[in-house]
Amino acid sequence: MKEEYVSASTALKRLKDGNEIYINSKTACGDVSIEKRLFTSEHGQKPYAVIVSCSDSRVIPECIFSAGIGDLFVIRVAGNVIDNHQLGSIEYAVEHLGCKLVVVLGHTLCGAVGASLKQNGGYVKFITDEIRRAVGDETDAVKASILNIKQSVSKIENLLKKSDGLRILGALYHTDTGVVDFN
Repeated sequence: MKEEYVSASTALKRLKDGNEIYINSKTACGDVSIEKRLFTSEHGQKPYAVIVSCSDSRVIPECIFSAGIGDLFVIRVAGNVIDNHQLGSIEYAVEHLGCKLVVVLGHTLCGAVGASLKQNGGYVKFITDEIRRAVGDETDAVKASILNIKQSVSKIENLLKKSDGLRILGALYHTDTGVVDFN
């Protein structure tokens, strides 16, 4: 019997519905019950979407989309940049867990994007140089964040083997309102 996976369009609807719940809630989180923990422990994870998100402490994908244990495969890295580690994680989620939707979730007021508009040293330079290549001469922080998201989406599309029904898209989380705009 073939295992059924959640389609990209169904996964996107679940994300949008979850974000609507989050926007109107005082507390947010999906199912984190003991029953869900035991079920996923026994039967494994079956996330319906991959979220590549910034490490910013204000950006919590599980809360933003009102998701619980086993719902999302979240990859977090400052500036939501893509390298071989992130690609390997995405590939795993798509090929082994059956995820049909990959979302690069950037956000407003991103410190990594802001830092990329300045000169940086140390290890953060690996991140800011990558973002700088994506944003070029753009100085508006929101527009720079969107360009950075598009660059990451493009990298995933170019380097990840396309599977049947796979959808890759970008989204911008507004830290002030909680709203997610999907591209």
